[in-house]
Amino acid sequence: MSRASRRWSLWALLVALVVALLGILVWLSGRYESSMVQSRLEHDAAETVTDIRSGLTRNIQTFQALQSGERTPGAWHAPAAEVLREHREIMRLEWRSESLDVLAFVETPYRTSVFERLGRASMQADVALTCTTARRLSGSAYSTSYFMPQPDGLGLEVLDMCLPIVVAGRLAGYTVATYSLQDILGELVGRQLARGVGLSFTEADGTRLALHGVPSRGNRIYIAQQLLDLPGNTLVVRMESRLGTPALFPNVLTALVTAMSLALMAVLFLLARDMRRRLKVEHDLGEALAFRKAMEDSVLTGLRARDLQGRITYVNPAFCKMVGVEAKDLLNQSFPSPYWPPELAGVYQQRQEIRLAGSNLPREGHESVFMRRDGTRFPVLIMEAPLINAVGKHTGWMSAILDVSEQRRVEELSRASQDRLQATARLAMVGEMASLLSHELNQPLAAISSYATGSLNLLQEETGADRAHAAAPTPAPLSEDLQLAMRRIAEQAERAGKVIKSVHDFVRRRDQVREAVQPRALLDAIMPLVSLQARKLGVRVVIEVDEACEPVLCDRTMVEQVLLNLSRNGMQAMQVQPEGAQPGASAVLPEKVLTLRIRPAASNAHSRWVEFSVIDRGEGIAGDVAERLFTPFFTTKEEGMGLGLSLCRTVIEQHGGFLGFEAAEPQGTIFSFTLPAAPARDGASAQA
Repeated sequence: MSRASRRWSLWALLVALVVALLGILVWLSGRYESSMVQSRLEHDAAETVTDIRSGLTRNIQTFQALQSGERTPGAWHAPAAEVLREHREIMRLEWRSESLDVLAFVETPYRTSVFERLGRASMQADVALTCTTARRLSGSAYSTSYFMPQPDGLGLEVLDMCLPIVVAGRLAGYTVATYSLQDILGELVGRQLARGVGLSFTEADGTRLALHGVPSRGNRIYIAQQLLDLPGNTLVVRMESRLGTPALFPNVLTALVTAMSLALMAVLFLLARDMRRRLKVEHDLGEALAFRKAMEDSVLTGLRARDLQGRITYVNPAFCKMVGVEAKDLLNQSFPSPYWPPELAGVYQQRQEIRLAGSNLPREGHESVFMRRDGTRFPVLIMEAPLINAVGKHTGWMSAILDVSEQRRVEELSRASQDRLQATARLAMVGEMASLLSHELNQPLAAISSYATGSLNLLQEETGADRAHAAAPTPAPLSEDLQLAMRRIAEQAERAGKVIKSVHDFVRRRDQVREAVQPRALLDAIMPLVSLQARKLGVRVVIEVDEACEPVLCDRTMVEQVLLNLSRNGMQAMQVQPEGAQPGASAVLPEKVLTLRIRPAASNAHSRWVEFSVIDRGEGIAGDVAERLFTPFFTTKEEGMGLGLSLCRTVIEQHGGFLGFEAAEPQGTIFSFTLPAAPARDGASAQA
């Protein structure tokens, strides 16, 4: 390399070094000045937030002073109006009671009411939520901002402040103030801070809620944001400034050299960027075309494009496969199309001519029938829309075609399956209800039989006694016992009729007649039958009734059946001999005691419940049996049908209660269920 070449290289290197140093100097100067402007703007934004928070605090002190002493709504109105004249940011001031009823209110005299169009009642839910928050915080709380349209076609973004009024440690009401976000920025921010900048409230996502002021002209925008954290709400205060930075260049020569250097680099940069853009556009265009082609080839929906004359200009592979015709045989084809059924070609042609004559096609589509190459017909759903080119010109029609033959087949199968399922369900319901009716009639009919047998025995004994001791003094006439037995027979016959009616209503899901009944009356109704079976089985019956129990609202007949069924099960459970014991053994067995207990159950603030318990001293329920105890047709008795407990649980659940069981100590089982207490108006007429 010659010396001249080396010199030019050194000069070029020196020039490049100078340009680089100058560029670095300019960049550093600009960064420094920008950081100074940004720091000043951040400081002003922080002071703005401080001013707003201080102004809101002063307003709260004013509201507290407004409510000091014992004021009436009439005496409150004048000082409240004075507060609104002094504070333009407050649109409305309300005095509300503890239940949030408006006792008095005043509105700003500087504008029409912000609630003139929608009314104040539309914001009642937001006010209630804000006041609830304020009461929980024992201080002021602010709602989220909301937009209120105004009669002039504009609108206003406002928020509510709720301040509890506490007198002698007791809540006496609330002060509710409605603020305008825009007026907060104009009235609570210092004039020096707001001069030449744009102030706005925004949400966290950047949505602008209110704007005050316009930034002065400048060559660069500076933005500072600060959080205004209020009790119950958080807003973002945004400050924008176009303050110009000081001159970056100390003299004209430096500015000229820098400008020329920047211009040269800008030209080279623009050329390189333009080349990169061209290459990128070509690459993106190729990828877009390849993607569109792949998408059109893989989509399962048939696509068809036609020009304004109805000729087919494009079809995708899915459409060709759907009709069984290749694309070359479809393109440029007009009416009639090769996939139209011959018998419908005339109708289709008339329909297409009418459709192509207009530009308003139904977006929901229409159904039609197409024909494959082999002559088979299949239903399709066609959705058609105008085809608009890049310059907005209508050039044809684009259609999407769906083969709905499989969908129609599935719908038919589903309809047939549903019909069969409903028929099966009806048959099963009839069978189950017949079993339930037969099961529930066994108890009253058995009681009728027992009373009838007892009557015959009494007659036989009276006849024998008359013959053997004709001259002896006779005891009390047996006719009274006979009459009692016959009355019992009549009662149980009537009970059987009630059971039939209740089960009939249960099958048809009718609303049973429910009445308020004293819990003890339910026990008294079944005690003759329970006592009769208890004497037969050697069981002692114990009744425990809490006198504090209220009347229950129930279907008396069905609940009596539940109590009777549970009592009978409990007595039968105590007849089972302990496992491993030998018949006739002399071991002392536990006493057979059946306890019927009624007491108040757990309740909440809206309802009261009464708990009924049937407690036996049997061997308890095994784990495998407990899992299936309430399953229909499951039973451990040889003569049982397995429907008693299932029906009992259904009856209790229809009353809104719950039937369950648990182990008793030291042995036995407790079956318990709950019934709702009757309302006070029904309880007054409850049966004794």
